[in-house]
Amino acid sequence: MPFLVIEGLRKTYGAVHAVDRLDLTVERGEFIALLGPSGCGKTTTLQMIAGLVEPSVGRVVLDGADMSAVPPNRRDLGIVFQNYALFPHMSAAENVAFGLEMRKLSRTEIGKRVRDALAMVGLADKSDRYPRQMSGGQQQRVALARALIIGPKALLLDEPLSNLDAKLREEMQVELRQIQSRLGITAILVTHDQHEALALSDRIVVMNGGKVEQIGDPFTVYENPATPFVAHFLGKNNVFAGEARDGVLHIAGRPVGLHLATGRVLVSLRSEKIRLIPDTTDALSGRIVSRIFQGDHWLFRVETAAGVATVLRQNDGTEPPREGTRVGLAWNESDAWIQPQTESAAAPSAPETEQPIWEPAEALVEA
Repeated sequence: MPFLVIEGLRKTYGAVHAVDRLDLTVERGEFIALLGPSGCGKTTTLQMIAGLVEPSVGRVVLDGADMSAVPPNRRDLGIVFQNYALFPHMSAAENVAFGLEMRKLSRTEIGKRVRDALAMVGLADKSDRYPRQMSGGQQQRVALARALIIGPKALLLDEPLSNLDAKLREEMQVELRQIQSRLGITAILVTHDQHEALALSDRIVVMNGGKVEQIGDPFTVYENPATPFVAHFLGKNNVFAGEARDGVLHIAGRPVGLHLATGRVLVSLRSEKIRLIPDTTDALSGRIVSRIFQGDHWLFRVETAAGVATVLRQNDGTEPPREGTRVGLAWNESDAWIQPQTESAAAPSAPETEQPIWEPAEALVEA
């Protein structure tokens, strides 16, 4: 039997469905990420699991028990909030001990477990420090220790790393995953950061407009998106309008590969799947309008007759083509995600958390 079962969960505010009929099963020890843009319903879902928000419809079953009538403080869940919610007048040790004191444990037992919890998160020598004396990463560790010290059935994480700088965030991702794996605790993470979801989770639940778009392991969701939204939201993605005729796929009048369908289609391509090659008649032609060096890779924007493409190329130590250079765009046929172009399957707009990565060309690029 699954450890956590969410059945037909819905939360309605007036005419707005913040979460609409969500179904999810989670195994014991699994790490799940709820991923999506702002307002997609992921935090509301977490709050309903925690008991902080009452569902309009549906139920949450935890370890075989229906949580419908169970208050938040009786659900045996550890929660780490985005702002950590530490008590500013308490030291790190006192913050971590708070949950155990509410459970009336002995002072000796509390002291031992607090020492163990702080050591687990690498703060054994910081027990007397107050939140104002600690960095964001250290405060995050205190909040994590406080959530775990009570031995919860599951750990709920509401964007706990969003206030950290990029380098520290990556380090904390590794530490968080190691702690979760070592303890074998079930964890549910809310995040809008696709890289965080891909790095941490066993499965990703991609949400949009209160609904689930896709559930799957990170590799499957990234490489085989179930909907245009998923294809666009995960990774840097390019969408071109094309036409398939006589078994050949054409984009902007150029033959770019084989395709059995007939008629107008949308072609979706990850930025890292596109290769820059010499401009030929058998490739989508374009001109490099910008290139940005990002250390381990180069990011190009290439203007084509089908739109502006984003291309990612790994840094191999050689200088790539410069701005203004005419190039061809090529890819493996198996890397293109192709669907019929209909009114309901138009090219999606960029999510709010990302810079626009596709835009229609206002005019054909000069040959």
